[in-house]
Amino acid sequence: MSRSRNGQGAWLFATNFLKHPNMLGSVIPSSRYLVHEMLAVIDWERGRYFVEYGPGVGTVTRELLDRMHPEAKLLVIELNRDFAAYLKRKVRDPRLIVYEGSAGDIETVLEELGWEGFDYGLSGIPFSTLPAHVRDDILQKTRNCLRDDGEFIVFQFSNKVFPHLKTAFDTVDKGFVLRNIPPAHCYRCRAEIASEPMPMERRAAGG
Repeated sequence: MSRSRNGQGAWLFATNFLKHPNMLGSVIPSSRYLVHEMLAVIDWERGRYFVEYGPGVGTVTRELLDRMHPEAKLLVIELNRDFAAYLKRKVRDPRLIVYEGSAGDIETVLEELGWEGFDYGLSGIPFSTLPAHVRDDILQKTRNCLRDDGEFIVFQFSNKVFPHLKTAFDTVDKGFVLRNIPPAHCYRCRAEIASEPMPMERRAAGG
């Protein structure tokens, strides 16, 4: 990743934080330690359909594309018009689909794409600042869209969403990444009870 691209993305992220602090939660994009924690649990050979809510300037998006199978697809859903336009300009990959809209549109978008759900969903949208009915709607629709053995991986700067994740999903494992500004809670959510230990369970500090 070029230094100029890093600079453009960081500046766009910071200026949008000043305009919409409740939508972002942090003035800078996620650290590489947080990104590593989120992606470490993914089975790259199995995953073919990926979804990311709130990709921002593509910090996680680019890492996903770097690791995904050549035949995999990634749908990113971004409510912020500036970020959506930036991703369309700067991240050129035929596997990437950028949708400008709400994560609550997930079922409609997947139907339009002809996807029968997704294998992995990732999200950094601040659920704790969303109206309760919006938060619960997104979580329920996300569960509905998970394929067999699908997982929803979430990071948050507050632990407030944890009980709501437990309501929506059968299994929720927690982790915590100190090496991020601010430190972040990580959650790995499944619609069915898993039979194996979860890596995030064993790596509470991250890095």
